[in-house]
This record gives sequence, structure tokens and C-alpha cells, in this order.
Amino acid sequence: MTELMLKYFRTKQQEAQSERVYESQCPFCSMQCKMQLLEQQVVSRTSYKTVGKDNPTTQGRLCVKGMNAHQHAFHRDRLMQPLLKRNGEFVPISWSEALEKIKTHFTDIQEQDGLDALSVYGSASLTNEEAYLLGKFARVGLKTKHIDYNGRLCMSSAATGANQSFGVDRGFTNSLQEIPRTRCIVLAGTNIAECQPTIMPYFEQAKENGAYIITIDPRETATTDIADLHLKNKPGTDVVLASALLKIIIEEDLIDKEFINNRVQGFEEAAHEVSLLDLEECAFATGVPKDQLYQAAITFGQEESGMIFTARGIEQQLDGTEAVRSFINILLATGKIGRPYSGFGAVTGQGNGQGAREHGQKSDQLPGYRSIENEADRKYIAHLWEVEEKELPRKGVSAYEMFEEIDRGKITGMLVMCSNPLISNPNANFIKKSLQKLKFLVAVDMFLSETAELADLVLPASSYLEDQGTMTNVEGRVTLREASYPLPGKVKHDWQIICEIASVMGKSDQFSYQSPEEIFNELRIASRGARADYYGITYEKIRKDEGVLWPCPELEHNGTARLFEEEFAHQDGKARMAVLNKGRGTPKEKTSDAFPLFLTTGRVMSHYLTGEQTRKSPSLAARHIESFMEVHPDTAEKYNLKDQMLVRVTSEHGGIIVRCRRSKNIRKDTVFVPFHWGGDQNVNRLVSGELDPFCRMPGFKLTTVKVEPALARSV
Repeated sequence: MTELMLKYFRTKQQEAQSERVYESQCPFCSMQCKMQLLEQQVVSRTSYKTVGKDNPTTQGRLCVKGMNAHQHAFHRDRLMQPLLKRNGEFVPISWSEALEKIKTHFTDIQEQDGLDALSVYGSASLTNEEAYLLGKFARVGLKTKHIDYNGRLCMSSAATGANQSFGVDRGFTNSLQEIPRTRCIVLAGTNIAECQPTIMPYFEQAKENGAYIITIDPRETATTDIADLHLKNKPGTDVVLASALLKIIIEEDLIDKEFINNRVQGFEEAAHEVSLLDLEECAFATGVPKDQLYQAAITFGQEESGMIFTARGIEQQLDGTEAVRSFINILLATGKIGRPYSGFGAVTGQGNGQGAREHGQKSDQLPGYRSIENEADRKYIAHLWEVEEKELPRKGVSAYEMFEEIDRGKITGMLVMCSNPLISNPNANFIKKSLQKLKFLVAVDMFLSETAELADLVLPASSYLEDQGTMTNVEGRVTLREASYPLPGKVKHDWQIICEIASVMGKSDQFSYQSPEEIFNELRIASRGARADYYGITYEKIRKDEGVLWPCPELEHNGTARLFEEEFAHQDGKARMAVLNKGRGTPKEKTSDAFPLFLTTGRVMSHYLTGEQTRKSPSLAARHIESFMEVHPDTAEKYNLKDQMLVRVTSEHGGIIVRCRRSKNIRKDTVFVPFHWGGDQNVNRLVSGELDPFCRMPGFKLTTVKVEPALARSV
């Protein structure tokens, strides 16, 4: 064979086997793991592989969800162009026709029903740029007060509790790097081993270094397995439990008097209320033996450093705000906050749960945690947005309450941005009826989700591989998701969709952005001087430092790794202890003859939120193809439930049918069902529409139910 022929074949072989690398960031949990998509072309076949990339938060680790995230982005069911419902069926239309439909219907609704008849339902999976833009779009583009987002169902009690206690809310008050060197850790209502697997090495390192770990959970999980002490409490008793721990700490004189005197308000009042508690009654109410309460309290109080982490288990309750504050009370009483290896962490669930709530998607907030009711904040933002301050709407209502407003006829149009409220909200049957009452529903999504199927118009959203922008992770680190994969079909970037809708609504001047970075630079100015100050953060700086922890008020500032070292964010610089009525939270449902068991909900490792994306990943769907109910074997025997049989779970709000799974890892008075499925397996059909009075969080984690074989006749 001649040299020329050899060269020819080598060239052809190289052309047939090529690899491209795309930088990205996991679209799922709040760890926001950095990763790369490897696209390999072998002859006519394209294969994909996702690998982790080193970064300060996860050091290149990925969990099973991240490793398989690309599968949903390339799924055959992904939407590639706008779809309009005609005669009950979706038909493809052009972008120009879709935008014209929005203009016509939105204009008609506001002319007939008023400006606030339009509503916007946002998402904590959006980038900071898109979250900021969506808030601006609602208030400037539509001039409506009705905007909220799905993070209301996830982080609102932690955010409200931290704001009330500290004066500001950032997920973690310390960086993750401090966890391995703390002496005592409390994990309250969090199953991080399944929900945020790549954070687990921090806690495993702490344990190897001698830290004492206390977990609080009605179930035994992969997280409780690492605990030195597992407090297996009854669902919904977290306020009583934390108050009992505080009572013991005070009585055993384990408080930090100097810290309390100099940096805390409300200690005497809080101490008086917990002094009224009877520890025998607390042990009975929580189901935790009194000796375990003492062991937990004394261990945490005696150690020189300690951290408390909370998550949905205690937060998605009708007293979620009070629960968060009751655990913060323990930190304040012992002085374990604002110091090395001591602090508080709310383990954020959604990818951008932190940033998405900081910059204007919440009904009561403007960018940077500015208040929409504060006159100075309103004037500052109005000037930036080039509108009159009086034109900015006032505070609206929370996510669930928007559906109540639909039911009352006050909201008649809605734009749902990258969310699936039909599955994620409580009282799901009511949500469906409300959505069906709308005159016009627009959904922006990657797939025809259960919510999108009810829409009049569906717009195709971009994926994490294609949509560049910043995200704020669990520790408050602002990261940059590089995303250069080509947009498929006629898909547009989410920020472009918002701008184009604003443009047809007559607001092109205020929404003429050409890139995510341009939007971010405006966000920086919008947050300047506010509690969540991003002004000193730039794309260049994020790339150089691999993320920046806010607040970062100036370009020369390096970010803030540890909050509250000198003062808290209240005007007087002091934290506020929560004064709870006899150490007890908001009353909740109690078991009865009709509904004798507690139901709690949560996640499994292979799925995420409503499962719309992860169930499109074959590698993830195969791990959990359907929902299930976890029940103790003794309880199963009592109600004639065989392992793997179909069972009906019923509350006074609705019923579902799922597979029975016997397990000794759960309390005998409690059953557990994950929330990643819709239809007859949608556990949120069982949850009431009652809300936390402070933050408007639904009580997902505690419902009373009855269980029976699915073939049995319900009474």
C-alpha cells in the first residue's frame, strides 16, 4: 500500500472517530456539580458520556443523576417547536404565530379582567439571569403583581426562618470546606445521601475526624446510617424536639452567656417558654426516649463547635418556619454561629433554589432580596428599570394561593415557566380544576408535562447543555454554567423567550438583551447594596475563582465564606431568638379511626422533583419504574398488606394507588411515599392546601391517611 493511500485511510479514520467536549453543570440538585459532556462520533453513530470536573464544591464528583442527565436532553419526546392546542390536539406552529397568540390573549385578558388577571409561575431551575428577568417581565412587561415560583414549595420556610433570626438568608452560613472540622453535626429532616449524594464526603470526613453526628428522621435511611445517634421522631414533632433540646441545654448550663449578651435578642423570653415544657411529655409527643434527648442536647452543647443542617423533612410543615427557627435557637444559645466550624445550613433542594429566590420571582421580593413593599427599594429598582415607582405592582400571593385566585376568577391567564405545578403543588385535584378554568395557559417546558398537557400553548425550553447562565449553589457560591451545545430544532433560550414575549407586549426597550452576561450585569446593579449583593461578581471573576460566595459588594472583594462573624444582618447587628408558645409549633393533623397513620413524603436517589426529566432517562427510570409506599411489616400485617402488592392510600383530600414495600426502617405509625410520579401515583393528591402562616409553605411532610389493598372497597 502506498504512503498516499495510508495517509488517506488515516484521515478517514480520524474523521470517523472524533470527540467533542462540552462544558456544563448538573441541572438537578443544589450541589450544582461541574461536568463535561463527551460527544463521540464513531462512523455514523454518536455516543455520549458525562464525566465530573474538578471544582471547589464537589471536587469532580457526580451522582447517578448527573452521570445520566444528558439522556433526557436527547430524548425523542423533547419539544422542538411551539405547539398550539386546536380542537383538543396539539399542532406545531411558528414562533411568530405563537407570540402573536400570546399578545392577543394576554392583551384581551388584561383589558377585560385587569392587569393582575395575568400571572407568572416561575422555577428554581432557572438561571439567576432568567429568574431576574422573569420577575422584571411580570412587573414591567405585564404590570401584574401575580408572580411566584416553585421554590415556594421547597425553601420558603428555611428562607423566612433565617431572615427572621439572622436578618438575611443564605443557604449555608459557612462554606462546605468547614464541615469536616466541626465537632458535632445535627442533620434534621434531611436524607442527603439520596438527595444530595455528592455532599456526603464532607460529612464522612467529619466523622473520620471524630465528629459526633445526630440525625433526626422518622425513617432509617442511607443518611441515618452514618449517625452516632438517630432520633427517630414522629413526623411533624420537630419544634417540640428542638425546644426540648434547648431546654436541656439551658438547664445543664451549656449556653454561651457572653455570646447571648452581646449578640442575641429574645433569649430570656425564649428560655421562659421552653422552661414550661415537661420532658416526659416531650418524649411521648416526639416518640424519642428522654435519655436520647439528653444525649443529643448535652453532646451538642458541650462540643466546642457544631453545625445544624435542616431540609424538607422539618421545613415542609405547617410550622416549618418555627421548626427552622427552633433549631437556630440552639445555635444562638450555644454561640455556635459566625465562628469557625460552627453555623447553620438549609440544604437547598432545587438546582438554583438559592439564586432563584433572591432576585425577584417571589411575590414579595425585588432583586437582591429587596422588599417590594419598601419604598426605597421600589424607587431604586424603578429607576434601574426606567419606570415610575408607582407603576411597580405591590405584593402578590404565594404559589399555591395563585391557584386559589384562579378558582375565585381573579386570575384568568398564566405563564408557567419550566415548572410542573400540577404535580408539585399540594391538593393536586384542586390545582387541576383551577388550571382548567384559565382562559389562556402558556407553558414553557422541554416536554409535554402533566401541566403542559393542559396548556393552550406550549413553548420549547432549552436544556442545561444549551442554556448559559449563573446559578447559586447550596453554600451560596455563585457559579457559571457554561453551555455551548447547539439548540435543537426551533428551541430558543429561556431568556430569549421571556424577551420576545415582552417585546410583543410592547416592552422591547426594557428587554433588548443580547446575552446572559448582559442580563447578569444588570442584575449586579439591581442587587448592589442589598442583602444579597452580587455587584462585585462578574463572569470573568467566576471563571477565574471557580465561583464566588455572596455577598460580594465590590469588584475587589473576594466574596464571603463565613457570615455573621462580627454582626448579624438586623439593623442593630443582633440575632433574634424565636419565642415559641410553650415550645410548640402550629397545630397539625392528628390520626383518627378514619385516618390512623401518618404519611410523609420525600425523594429517591434516581429521580428529581416531579420526575419529568429523570423519567426520560432510561438509566434512571430503570432504577425506579413506579412509585411505592414504604410501611413497617407489623403495620402491613395489621392492614393485610402483602409485600409488592398494589395498595390504596387515602386521605380526606384524595387517593392514590402505589406498590407496597415492607421495611423495618420506618416507624410503625408512619408510611412513606416518594413524590416523583403523577397520575394515580401523585402523592400530592393527598396533601391539604393549608399553609405555614409565615412563609406560605404547604405541609407536604405530614398528612393522616388510611391504607388498604387496592382491590379492597374503600368506604
